[in-house]
Amino acid sequence: IIAVAVYRLSLFSALTLTTSRVALTIPSLALLALLIVPFGLGVVPSFIMLAFFAAMPVIGNAIVGLRSVPASTIESARGIGLSRWRILFSVELPIAWPVILTGIRVSTQMIVGVAAIVAYVLGPGLGSLIFNGLSRLGGANALEMALTGTILIVIVALVFDGLLVLLGRFTISKGLS
Repeated sequence: IIAVAVYRLSLFSALTLTTSRVALTIPSLALLALLIVPFGLGVVPSFIMLAFFAAMPVIGNAIVGLRSVPASTIESARGIGLSRWRILFSVELPIAWPVILTGIRVSTQMIVGVAAIVAYVLGPGLGSLIFNGLSRLGGANALEMALTGTILIVIVALVFDGLLVLLGRFTISKGLS
């Protein structure tokens, strides 16, 4: 929604795109530390952090995808009498969809990785096994616990990516792939 609202306005589009790209350079542990101060430990900072890292690649790729729709294609749609909304939903978004889906795939991978880190603030996270294993390093089954957590995270990431690849196969027009 943010990308659709700003992509035609070059100043806001550039600002939003730059912000989404720069935001991805924020180390997740640094953001986590900043969120603990106002929200404490638990689910709230975990959810905020996951939403933050999920939104940035999707917003950035949606803007890039929408801006890459050829002007001649939009003009042709206007020429046959399509309304602005019809052009958006019938022409621009379908053409931009492969780039948007790539942003969703990147976002999904980031969420899986960041979800492992949010376990550190006692939020629900995939990294609980890793952090529990690391806290018991040198003890019985510590390494196995950390490796199990790592392997589970990799499996979850691969499953989600595979599902998104399948989604792309069913939703991306053969002429666009």
